[in-house]
Amino acid sequence: MAPSRGPQPLARTLHAVLDNHKGSVNVARYSKGTAQYVLTGGQDRTVRLWNANLGTEIKTFTAHGYEVLSITVSQDNAKFASSGGDRSVFLWDVVTGTTTRRLAGHMGKVYVVEFNEDANVVASGSFDSTVRLWDLRAQTRQPIQILEEAHDAVQTLQVGQTYILTGSVDGLVRTYDIRMGELRSDFIGHPVASVVPTQDAQTYLVATLDNHIRLMDCSTGKMLNDFTGHVNEAYRCRACFGHAEATVICGDEKGQVWAWDLVDAKIMQPNPPPKVHQKIITWTEHHPTNAGEMITASADGTVKIWRHPDNNE
Repeated sequence: MAPSRGPQPLARTLHAVLDNHKGSVNVARYSKGTAQYVLTGGQDRTVRLWNANLGTEIKTFTAHGYEVLSITVSQDNAKFASSGGDRSVFLWDVVTGTTTRRLAGHMGKVYVVEFNEDANVVASGSFDSTVRLWDLRAQTRQPIQILEEAHDAVQTLQVGQTYILTGSVDGLVRTYDIRMGELRSDFIGHPVASVVPTQDAQTYLVATLDNHIRLMDCSTGKMLNDFTGHVNEAYRCRACFGHAEATVICGDEKGQVWAWDLVDAKIMQPNPPPKVHQKIITWTEHHPTNAGEMITASADGTVKIWRHPDNNE
């Protein structure tokens, strides 16, 4: 293979459309490992499991009484957790398709749920401004810790080995250092829609409702880069890194998927990108290992799997 001249272009060839949801699809997550499966959650109160290559639905998970807003998958793909309007975190067994536990305690809708690496702790962030940490090995149904520092809804969070990163509508990204028992707050100044750390946990990507995505230094809180061009003013649109963290990707409120070079923050071609969803793109996620695949979920009721033309086997 020839040495690459900068980052690879984004996978923009439509491979499959997953369209069994009725109403908005709010989240789409790849399974772990080889990531051949996709889990989606939507306004129709269901979580659906798909074969990404074939574009076919394998199973529907029904137990939610309200819309599903978030999904997190365990490393062994045996279980996942979901959350949404129910104010509870639902834990599921993939094989049986049933809930194994429901964790209640939040006073409002639960926007985000994330496992730690071992999937023995789950963190949930809510409209009630709190983050709750639940120990799944314990018999008790009470959270082991409640983080109450946010002054508005917590819409996004990430659980690292030694830290928890949260983003709130109050305009702050908070980093809880679990080992040191310390909290660092970075004032971004606009409601935080998504936050994603780099694998080395030195920097993180934060999307806010002022049409900006910023790359921030974790240790100093300084802005390292600023990505603009997309429209994100009213809804939670997720920004993420592309393959090998060389690019930044975000689907926006106009149904366009934008890509930037991480280093110089220049918009990658095509600029402007084509409209690929009829409504707002709620979630964008790049395949964890495959350079030529990503997924987008939209309020138009569809999830689309994108590939490079040479990756369409």
